[in-house]
Amino acid sequence: MNPPGHDRDAPWPDAPGPGSSASGALPGGVFPDTASVDVARPDGEDPSSTDAPRDGTPQHGNVAPSLTMNPRTAVLLLTGFVTIALAATAWLMPVHYAVLRPGPALNTLGDENGKPLIAVSGRQTYPTSGALDLTTVSVFGGPGNHVELYQVISGWLDPSVAVVPEESVFPPGQTAEQSQQENRREMVTSQESATAAAMASLGIAVPTSITVTEVDAGAPASAALKAKDVLVEINGVKVDSIDALRVGLEKTAPGEVAEMVVRRDGTDREVQVRTRTGTDGKTQIGVFIDAAFDFPFDVKIQIEDIGGPSAGTMFALGIIDKLTPGPMTGSKQIAGTGTMDADGTVGAIGGIRQKLVGARRAGATHFLAPSDNCPEVVGHVPDGLTVVRVATLDEARTAVEKIGTGAAPSALPSCGS
Repeated sequence: MNPPGHDRDAPWPDAPGPGSSASGALPGGVFPDTASVDVARPDGEDPSSTDAPRDGTPQHGNVAPSLTMNPRTAVLLLTGFVTIALAATAWLMPVHYAVLRPGPALNTLGDENGKPLIAVSGRQTYPTSGALDLTTVSVFGGPGNHVELYQVISGWLDPSVAVVPEESVFPPGQTAEQSQQENRREMVTSQESATAAAMASLGIAVPTSITVTEVDAGAPASAALKAKDVLVEINGVKVDSIDALRVGLEKTAPGEVAEMVVRRDGTDREVQVRTRTGTDGKTQIGVFIDAAFDFPFDVKIQIEDIGGPSAGTMFALGIIDKLTPGPMTGSKQIAGTGTMDADGTVGAIGGIRQKLVGARRAGATHFLAPSDNCPEVVGHVPDGLTVVRVATLDEARTAVEKIGTGAAPSALPSCGS
């Protein structure tokens, strides 16, 4: 997102110099001590002449002064001018930081540009009320759009703004076009995963095909699995959903061999895949996957100029509210954030503090925050906002329903408990 326009002009103080129209005069027409007047009169001229007498007696008349400037004064003036020029240049100089500011909040139950943000067709829907706001961060900086020093200093002085190294937000070497493409791709994936998770939460079956997109070269599985393999079965469990893959994988202890069936080049084949221990201590096979969903009805999420995966949780809640009778929010304004996996896992996001501020400014009274973001939340909650920690879609849904019935903050899980 491009930064707003800004005034690049800087005021320049006026400073008189040699040969200026002021002729070196101080206020009142008095010449400074550093100026001297040299005059002479030929013999025999009228004493009333405007020339001064030979003996140097001061003569008041129409004289033409010749000015010289003290070298020290000239150096000081030049140094001051150069200093101001350098300061102005530095003030407007691009720097490699990213500035994160609170962005707008959008109601997933409302309209976007005259169209429902979430539109469902081929399935009965129900009226909603209140708001389930997705929150955003306005990011200034990045490839081809570096911020200037004055924006960084302004951010340092604003507690609602974060100034971070550019590479912590944008991978080194990434172009502006690549960044935009990645954000769009993440948004599409987020919408699909949110739809799958919402339907699963409602008990609606969603046939799913899971394909290996990449195998970690350092994983034991690299000896048995290849990119483009379709996972058909694992430890006797048919892999027709993300949840089924997880259930099947849990039948194998970390480091043991999993019995799998994969479809490779159109042919099913049995393979033995040695697993490993993931960072969470659970069984892992060391592959990246892509899930293709065959949704039984259409859910269209219409949103523009926003990218990334962090709205997944609020998308899923909005879909659930539209597909269930009765307003889930109880007409309350609830905001939140968090990525959403197809199995209902809520993931951590960036810019949580800016999103808290943006939510409160938009009028929200409650905020759903990923559990993994709690360390960043504590001590930075705006007045009037209650933060509820959530780790799964089911937890988020339960929290919204409790808020809708008027539950006290003490009855809700918080980042401090």
